[in-house]
Amino acid sequence: MRFARAAGILLHPTSLPGPNGIGDLGPQAYHWMDFLAAAGCAWWQVLPLGPTGYGDSPYQCFSAFAGNLYLVSPEVLLNEGLLTSVDLADRPSFPADRVDYGTVIPWKLALLDRAFAHFQSSATLELVQEFAAFQAAQIKWLPDFVLFMALKEAYGGVSWEDWPLLLRQRDAQAMHQARQVHAEALRRHAFRQFLFFRQWTALRAYAAKQGIRIIGDIPIFVAYDSADVWAHPELFYLDDKGIPTVVAGVPPDYFSPTGQLWGNPLYRWAAHTATGYAWWVERLRALLNLVDVGRLDHFRGFAGYWEVPASSPTAETGRWVPGPGADFFCTLRQALGDLPIIAEDLGVITPDVVALRDEFGLPGMRVLQFAFSGDPHDPFLPHNYPANCVVYTGTHDNDTTRSWYETAPDKERDFCRRYLTSKGRTIAWDMIRAAWASVANLALAPMQDLLSLGKKARMNFPSREAGNWGWRMSGEALNESLRARLAELNFLYGRKAVTPNSGTLSGAKGLDLS
Repeated sequence: MRFARAAGILLHPTSLPGPNGIGDLGPQAYHWMDFLAAAGCAWWQVLPLGPTGYGDSPYQCFSAFAGNLYLVSPEVLLNEGLLTSVDLADRPSFPADRVDYGTVIPWKLALLDRAFAHFQSSATLELVQEFAAFQAAQIKWLPDFVLFMALKEAYGGVSWEDWPLLLRQRDAQAMHQARQVHAEALRRHAFRQFLFFRQWTALRAYAAKQGIRIIGDIPIFVAYDSADVWAHPELFYLDDKGIPTVVAGVPPDYFSPTGQLWGNPLYRWAAHTATGYAWWVERLRALLNLVDVGRLDHFRGFAGYWEVPASSPTAETGRWVPGPGADFFCTLRQALGDLPIIAEDLGVITPDVVALRDEFGLPGMRVLQFAFSGDPHDPFLPHNYPANCVVYTGTHDNDTTRSWYETAPDKERDFCRRYLTSKGRTIAWDMIRAAWASVANLALAPMQDLLSLGKKARMNFPSREAGNWGWRMSGEALNESLRARLAELNFLYGRKAVTPNSGTLSGAKGLDLS
């Protein structure tokens, strides 16, 4: 695929402001759509939208198909009569700048239980029918997921490897009995998913009316403790007890001298091939029902991936193993048509990775923070970009641009200043300007860079297990000054989107961007 020349912002919904301890799909999300449209942006990029587990990482979800129930908006439920003001009276005093998951999660779950109780006692016939239609539409993954969650709940939250043997092995009689015993829990977990999908669908429809399209995220691997691995063990390298024999990671790199040991189970690609990649086709189809484009994380893993013995303490000990290659993408294209995919082609990129990306015309990624450690031939420098790529100032795995600059080696800082003709005082916006001015068809920046924030606003530290994914934007951030500044860049560099709200917006004439 090729993007029209445009721009957008990377901001995960959990980072939106609001009174409920975590960003959600309520009023602030709609305000965010209005802001993007008024600033002339055409794209909103999010991280994976799945139900988060250990470490609160959107890249370690309980399902590759389900939605994150913590994003369900209490205000929307209140407006729909599924909650009352009394239900919200016990809202804790949450920090405004971070997600306190330890406080948010139990409170949100209690709210969703109250909404389910209201639904059970007083739902309209229309809503009951809508819920039934949702369950029928999601029949390929929802029954396994809700049973997985009900069993995880029943056994105190432990990983499925610690469940009773017959449930680990999905014995037919044990599964039938579990569905009977936990029937109420199955319905409750299905209802939570119904709420997420209902609210997300409404928000996406509003975004489309504003001319905003959404970029989602497709992690190449799934979490071991997930409904996907439990329901489809034959698709992964597991031993006869269901334990991974090899796991995913990357060798030593920019982020970590010992590599990154992700720990995800690896795919038995031969088993996937034998099914015509059926699980992957359904996964991509499900994602593209939620977003317009998917960023395919760790694209290089489809050409070749780093296999680490499950017993290894770091990712240093491993080997490169061939991935499914072109056959995989040919099958996806036959099943789904044109592939609206961004290839996350960062890291150790070899000629076979480039060839695979280019064979299918997939735009790759360029990250400006990586551009200044070499010389003028560095592929991350804007003058070396192809048009069919996506440029970022940084990603969710990078430090904020301001903090990156403050801690970069002197040689990089000097090269950066000279290249950008910058004094470094407004480095985040200097980088944004360079990205927007580049030939890349799509330019994106994390919201933290638009706000020129420092290290405390960093979203993720790769290889750090805890303390990530918590940053939230201030409620005052989306002001007229920021809108005008962004609109000016979109106008000057031909990235302005014409939407119902932006009309013939021409930026802030003469605005001082220094």
